[in-house]
This record gives sequence, structure tokens and C-alpha cells, in this order.
Amino acid sequence: MAGPLSGRTVVELAGQGPVPFAGMMLADMGAEVIRVERMPGRRATWKDHQRTDTLARGRRSIQVDLKHPRGAEVVLRLVDGADALVEGFRPGAAERLGVGPEPCLSRRPALVYGRMTGWGQHGPNAHRAGHDLNYLALTGALHSIGLAGGPPVPPLNLIADYGGGGMLLAFGVVCGLLEADRSGQGQVIDAAMIDGVAALMAPFYAMSAAGHWSERRGTNYLDSGAPFYAVYETSDGRHLSVAAIEPKFYRALLGALGTDPADLPPQLDRASWPGTKERLAAIFRTRTLTEWCAVFEEVDACVAPVLTPLEAVTHPHAAARGAFTQVAGIPQPAPAPRFGRTPGTTPTPPPLPGAHTRDVLLEAGFAAGDVEELRAQGIVA
Repeated sequence: MAGPLSGRTVVELAGQGPVPFAGMMLADMGAEVIRVERMPGRRATWKDHQRTDTLARGRRSIQVDLKHPRGAEVVLRLVDGADALVEGFRPGAAERLGVGPEPCLSRRPALVYGRMTGWGQHGPNAHRAGHDLNYLALTGALHSIGLAGGPPVPPLNLIADYGGGGMLLAFGVVCGLLEADRSGQGQVIDAAMIDGVAALMAPFYAMSAAGHWSERRGTNYLDSGAPFYAVYETSDGRHLSVAAIEPKFYRALLGALGTDPADLPPQLDRASWPGTKERLAAIFRTRTLTEWCAVFEEVDACVAPVLTPLEAVTHPHAAARGAFTQVAGIPQPAPAPRFGRTPGTTPTPPPLPGAHTRDVLLEAGFAAGDVEELRAQGIVA
């Protein structure tokens, strides 16, 4: 069976970070995603290691000069046969290029037009530049990540670019498609990374307002402040993650460490957390990571080794679930989530920019001579 989005066509105006991530998510679920790349130039040099561009997997690619009026017409012709379009330009840029919501929806009234920005389509910051770290900063997320006494720590670009950005956009597109099926009408989806990060932060805003969350980093029970929710170093310089929040798991943790709970303050005594954490840290430093993994193999205490990315790929649990796959010799996550009847598609390698220009345009109704003319004029490549 094909993936759950089989039969859907999405036009992706290629960009950075969240837009290709959303494209990957949709393509993994069976959608036909046509990636519209910029013409050869500065961005093309970023593709020197094409096989490793995981976010571009599973779709076809065409190259179009969107700054040329006929380039915009090429995209609009693709829209005629599409269910959705996604773009990640600054507000107003798609309109200036002639591929904004108005001309697209006038041609395809049921189109779902997904817009991905950092700050959103309106507001004082809407036209300002930004990246993942900036959106984390303005939503309060960055302030909350880091060790006690230290500065905020950038958590890669996972939260705003991917979780609060690309995944939010993919979710919005699918919601829009479901609604369009009922109404026959498309609409514009305004997906902003600050909105997505704010949604992920929902419980922390509430806890802060209720006085249950301290603004001092590294002092709360989910930010490394608690001894039962922290990362500990082992004797060989590796690390273990400990998340023994519930009392039964905390008791199991202490038992595996050979520590009598009666010899320690109560688990939720915040004043004693720093001292308890030091005591546990000293115990963890007495054995290697491998030795501790053996200890906790049969102990249900919410303890797991901190793996490198390549170690994660080959871990027995990941192997048993088929959590990773190889595409063109490059390890990468398998499509997720899992569907029992209509599983996601097997990812194909990332295409070279423009690899499918001719085929896609012919399918869109262009005559072979028109395609050659567009190519000769430098409008497509």
C-alpha cells in the first residue's frame, strides 16, 4: 500500500530548514512533492554533497528562475495540478515574485497555501531576519535551557526549525487538506516558528505563572536541577541520562546504585537537591558507561546511555524497530509515524537540483518545444 498521503501533490518552493523538513515529512507519507529550486548559483554550491541532504529526500526537483515573469508562470502551471504549496520567504516576497496566495488560489481555489516564517506574516518583527536561536530567545525557551550558574545553551536547531517550524507547517498543511476535502475551498496557512515554539512551551508558561517553575536555570525538576532528572558522567568520560521522576523509579535508581533511600533527604526536598546530586555524581564516576549499562539492563529506573548520532543508528532497539534506513549509503531516520495499513514510503535519494525539470514540465502540460525554449532562455534548468 502507498503512504497515507498518496495521491496528494505538493509544490515546495525550496528554502532552508523548516520548509524542506516539512517537505520531507509530507514526501515520507506518500505525497508527490515537487521541489522548485533556485537557478544554479550560490545555493547550488551548498549541494556539493548531495547525498547527505537528507531533508531533500523523496521528491523530484526542478530549477526555475522565479525572478523572471515566465518563471512565475511555470510555478502557477504546477499549481494547477497541486493540492498544496509551501514556501518560506519573508512576508511579501512570494507576492513580489508573482506566486503569492492570490494568483495561486485564483487558479486553484482548493489549494492549501502553506507559509513558513520565523516571526509570522505580521507583527513588529515580521520583516526582520532571524534564525532558530532568535525564536527560542523571544519565546522564553532558550532562557530555560542550561545548567545552573551557566548561560543558556543552544539545543541544536531542533526546536524552532524542525519541531516548532517544519513539523508545524506539515501539520497545518494536512489539516488544511482535510478541511478542503469537506469545503472544496483552500486557504492560507500562516505557520510561524515563534508560534510553534510557544506551543511546545505551553506547560512551562503555566507553571511559571503559577509559581511552580523558577526562572533560575538548572534549579527545576526538568532542567537538570533535580538529582533524579539529570545527566551524569561515568568514569570513562561518557554520560548516562537519568529520568527517575516517579518515586518507584527513584527507589529503583538508588537500589541499583547501592544507596539506601533512608541515607538521603526526601526526593522532592529542593533544598537538598544540589547535595544529593553531588553524591550521585560521585557514584556514577566509579564505573564506565558500559558497566553502568549492564547494571541497569534489568532495572526499570528510566536510565539510558547518552549515545553519539552514529551509535544511535546501530543501537539494538533502533535496529529492532527499523528506526533508521540507508538511502544512497547515508543513514537516516525511517519515515515516522508508523501506519499499520498505509505505511510511509521508502525514501529515495535527494535529487540533484533540476534533475526532473523536463519530466515535470511535460506532465504539467508544457510542450516539448516550450520546455526547450524555457531552458534556452535560462528560465528553467
